Amino acid sequence: MMSRTIRFTALSVLLLATTSLAADWPNFRGPTHDGISSETNFKKSNDKPLKMLWDREVGSAFSSFAVVGDRVYTCGTQNKQQVLYALNAGTGEIVWQTPIEDEFKQEFGDGTRATPTVDGDYVYILGALGHLMCVKAASGELVWDKHFSNMPRWAYAGSVLIEGDLAIASAGASDGALVAFDKLTGKERWRTGDEPVGYATPYPFTFHGKRYIVGFMGKSVIIVEATSGKLAAEIPWTTDWDVNAASPIVSGDKLFLTSGYSTGCALFQMSVAGDRIETKEIWRSKVVLNKIQSCVLYDGYLYTSDQKSMKCVDFATGDKKWEIRRIKQSPLMLADGYIIMLRENGELQIGKASPEGFTPTTTAEILSGKCWSVPVLVDGKLYARNLERVACFDLR
Repeated sequence: MMSRTIRFTALSVLLLATTSLAADWPNFRGPTHDGISSETNFKKSNDKPLKMLWDREVGSAFSSFAVVGDRVYTCGTQNKQQVLYALNAGTGEIVWQTPIEDEFKQEFGDGTRATPTVDGDYVYILGALGHLMCVKAASGELVWDKHFSNMPRWAYAGSVLIEGDLAIASAGASDGALVAFDKLTGKERWRTGDEPVGYATPYPFTFHGKRYIVGFMGKSVIIVEATSGKLAAEIPWTTDWDVNAASPIVSGDKLFLTSGYSTGCALFQMSVAGDRIETKEIWRSKVVLNKIQSCVLYDGYLYTSDQKSMKCVDFATGDKKWEIRRIKQSPLMLADGYIIMLRENGELQIGKASPEGFTPTTTAEILSGKCWSVPVLVDGKLYARNLERVACFDLR
């Protein structure tokens, strides 16, 4: 009887440990490319100052984070070079750092715009000036690289998408609107289109059993077959300064797009027509104007902080449910039904995602300066940054 009890207890502990393991966040907007984390075991309400576990100066960049195992990957600027960092997730110590290319300086903020992408033993990054690198995750040693030569006005910003055995980037013009390489060797597998590059990361989705990639380019939206790059659809989409940066969203047979300045947003219905995808506009408005941040779709509602305000919008109809005008251009993610938002002034707000309104249960000043990079929550630890500094806070 005793041995059976011991065995049962040991099995229970093992199952508990297994179910509580944190999910990795290997790329921009997470493993499902939607800005939603599977984290549940974190503090939603805090009435005391958040505990900082560590912080580190890394130099200027707008990169967010990839978190895999005990490593955190992000970018910065050191010695007049853009740099890819691997940091210890528990201490913030530098495990390795690898130069990407020369520094990039610009009036709104210097450094790399893209977020590292981790896949197995490799890390992929696209520098602001167009240097695409694949390096070893263990050491930062270069495996292969490519150079793009059609940089947009405010530099390359889209992260690398890993889709099966492909590494896909938004290169633009003569480099290919979208271009795919063998992720292990760097051999080009396909390229599609010659549209000028935008600022968004290629977005993958499945439709009628087939994988597709959305490329949000400078003047249009293209949808291609993931394995071949064959063009399936194209939608004209012009914006002031060709700034199309927000991540597209696909839900079922619906495609949502949004841009800033005076463009606004639209929802399209997709249908298969032979080897093409046909798109029909359902609604279009200026209710969402995402210049640099992206929306998160949760339970039928879009949550975002665009160039004018923080807001909630009905995905199906475009009706605005609520708006907070004092909050704008602030990156956010969702976890366990809660919005985790880092305001552009460095204030963290956590509150329930609801079409009825937003009431923060946590408000904390955690950073200062310009904060445009999306925070990431993994294993109860929140990773956040401004242009120069990375910090990790305990939400366990």
